[in-house]
Amino acid sequence: MSQFDYLASINRTVSAERDAVNELLSHIEDSAINTACELLLNCKGRIVITGMGKSGHIGNKIAATLASTGSPSFFVHPGEAAHGDMGMITANDVVIALSNSGESGEVTTLLPLLKRLNIPLIAMTGNRQSSLALAANSHLYVGVDKEACPLDLAPTSSTTVALVMGDALAIALLEARGFTAEQFAFSHPGGSLGRRLLLKVKTIMHCGSQIPKVKNTTLVKDALLEMTQKGLGMTTVVDDTGQLLGIFTDGDLRRTLDKDLDFHTTQVGDVMTANCANIHPEKLAAEALQVMEEKKINAIVAIDDGLLVGVLNMHDLLRAGVI
Repeated sequence: MSQFDYLASINRTVSAERDAVNELLSHIEDSAINTACELLLNCKGRIVITGMGKSGHIGNKIAATLASTGSPSFFVHPGEAAHGDMGMITANDVVIALSNSGESGEVTTLLPLLKRLNIPLIAMTGNRQSSLALAANSHLYVGVDKEACPLDLAPTSSTTVALVMGDALAIALLEARGFTAEQFAFSHPGGSLGRRLLLKVKTIMHCGSQIPKVKNTTLVKDALLEMTQKGLGMTTVVDDTGQLLGIFTDGDLRRTLDKDLDFHTTQVGDVMTANCANIHPEKLAAEALQVMEEKKINAIVAIDDGLLVGVLNMHDLLRAGVI
């Protein structure tokens, strides 16, 4: 029994869908795109996506992409819309309807209602003369010559092209709005990106009694005791007013040993690292990580107007998911 050539089949499908996406560029019409983007950008309500079958699955993804990139959006199943969910759509909304044929009954049933409410309609179809295309304020042609399916039946290339068009609209709106990475993070607070873009130093730093802290007149032996008790591999050094003077780290300890100094008589202020790296507590934790990596240090102090307010090390960043 000969083995089926899976690789050849995969290559044919990927090539067919790539060609369909490339062909999309030649179908893009300036006026249709400009009208669609202006309608979406100026939408006072929500962008409502609808579509039946595979087009509906693509519509769901487009709605999610729009919502996460600064354009509030949700998906409404056309069948459910005809049985009550039409109440979810308001006159302030804009509707994007997907249908490869442009004649899906569940979608075209909604057209009179959309017209009556004067709701702007953007259609994405593969048929310029379809009912959906002709009823739309803007028709975006996403037709393909042939599906990647060898039977030319299963929606494959056509759904890929529709998805690409949806992504293109979302990115165009993102750029037009001046949507920032921080705004994106607010839509993704649970992910690693959200943690990197939202988490501040003050949220995860050690503060109060957790801060290893000694005066500059403290003997090195007592500074070592403070380091051991607080377990951060370092201690800050401050003056009587709480102003940061420097830090004493494991590295400073090794250098002190090399100088053969007496721990029982040497003051920590004489062997500390002055002008140490520091950061404001309102800064992003990711910025603290960047400073630590650049300076090749494992801990950084947080100060506000020169006053010591916290300490942060690599383990804290790791636990918080910033690394």
